Amino acid sequence: MVLIAVPACASSIYGWQVRTNSTDMPPSFHPGDLEQQAVALFPAITMPGLRGNEVGLGRFLGEILRKVVPTWKIVSEQEVSTRINRQGLAARMTVMRSDYEQSNILDHEALRKIAVAVGVRYAFQLRLAAFTQTMTDRWKIPAFDVRVMQTRSSIMRLALQLWDTETGELVWTSVAETNMANEAVSQDPVYLEDIARATLGSMLSDLLNGKTASQYTPVNKLLDNLIREAMPKEKDSKADTAEGTKK
Repeated sequence: MVLIAVPACASSIYGWQVRTNSTDMPPSFHPGDLEQQAVALFPAITMPGLRGNEVGLGRFLGEILRKVVPTWKIVSEQEVSTRINRQGLAARMTVMRSDYEQSNILDHEALRKIAVAVGVRYAFQLRLAAFTQTMTDRWKIPAFDVRVMQTRSSIMRLALQLWDTETGELVWTSVAETNMANEAVSQDPVYLEDIARATLGSMLSDLLNGKTASQYTPVNKLLDNLIREAMPKEKDSKADTAEGTKK
């Protein structure tokens, strides 16, 4: 089991829960292999109705991996796109992604060619299946049209796959559903980045510890810290406000 020490701190402003269902890994593979063999972070894929929401998920995954397993040889989503474009394989990547949307399979021939160009043995592929944001008034003074308290919540469903680009084997798969909520006066929603960090961190915890069908909450300080680190610091917000006033 992988144990990661993190500083103790107060819980995040959110209440959240993640349920994961992850597969076992084949005997031929161990997460430690990614210390010797590079792994690419392919851009996330989603259905037409959610397009735009998947942007940035690969970057969040990379940031979490660098914190949790700094010894892994990670090729970032940005660098993957750059290397593919330099090798003239953008069209090939587009076709492979389009086929993947329909089949949930990365074509082996295309995958191997792209992996050689990128210089990796393994590849992570993300799929955003659902993402919603809701805001509901909990306490309001109708006579003055003043909202005192509002419930903000988001739901996310993600799938994460790890592929062996050399053999075409689907090494590992995890699916997760996250519910994140908070009560506040502000108009801010539960941001996609915050719920994505909790979801991705939970899936990676399954991978590193060989777990399946797990449940995670803010009691897990590592995951809670991943959310807190993404939030703008209060002093930074004040500084921005002061700077704006000066202008």
